[in-house]
Amino acid sequence: MSRARLVALDVDGTLMSYDGVISDGVREAVAGLCEAGVHVVLATGRSVISVVPVAHDLGLTDGWVVCSNGAVTARLDPDLDDGYEIAKIITFDPGPALRTIALELPDALYAVEDVGFGFLVSGDFPVGELQGEHKRVPFEELTQTSATRVVIRSPQSTPEEFHELVERVGLHEVTYAVGWSAWLDLTPGGVSKASALEEIRQRLGVEPFATAAIGDGGNDREMLQWAARGVAMGHASDAVRAVADEVTGTIDDDGALDVLRSLLA
Repeated sequence: MSRARLVALDVDGTLMSYDGVISDGVREAVAGLCEAGVHVVLATGRSVISVVPVAHDLGLTDGWVVCSNGAVTARLDPDLDDGYEIAKIITFDPGPALRTIALELPDALYAVEDVGFGFLVSGDFPVGELQGEHKRVPFEELTQTSATRVVIRSPQSTPEEFHELVERVGLHEVTYAVGWSAWLDLTPGGVSKASALEEIRQRLGVEPFATAAIGDGGNDREMLQWAARGVAMGHASDAVRAVADEVTGTIDDDGALDVLRSLLA
């Protein structure tokens, strides 16, 4: 049996393809890990209302999920009305960062997460990009709302331009991650998937050497470094692969499945 007793899994681009498909093999492997007594924790940038259905689809009805890049931790419980309860929320004041970026990107779309419901938004996001209810509010209201996660979407920009923007304006007291598209996530400073997972690890009494993680995005780097066995997907950027202990196949190859099976070997 694998030494891993806590396995952290990114969702989009790792377990789930970009068109929203999780293979039957991944479902079977996750079920096998659970049956073996392994704690399987989804760790994602998704909001809690978006990740809980994914957890249930994988057969995970109790345990833990890390949401909003570590700013929200939820406990799954099939006896609760929504199937979960919020265990911890970490917020920050998004005003300074929002105002600074808006000077550079006045035409971008901005959203502040409304935990458990959806998002407060400055405009209409593309269909399907943000789950839950959307409430359109003035930009100034966004800057005054305590936030777990802020999303900035600029269809006219590239990820490279977002990286340059972050370097140029110097974001302080927030943690940021640039997505594959022109998408920027802001979370409270010092907060990451890894920081939330470390609290769960200690709560569960799992030794540090008995941890594993799989991810593909910039927001997975700390998680891959945190895990005793950190595995990057084959399509991950050079920066993500550089911090991993090993690299598996791409999402098109269902690369996470090989790792999950090896954890059961």
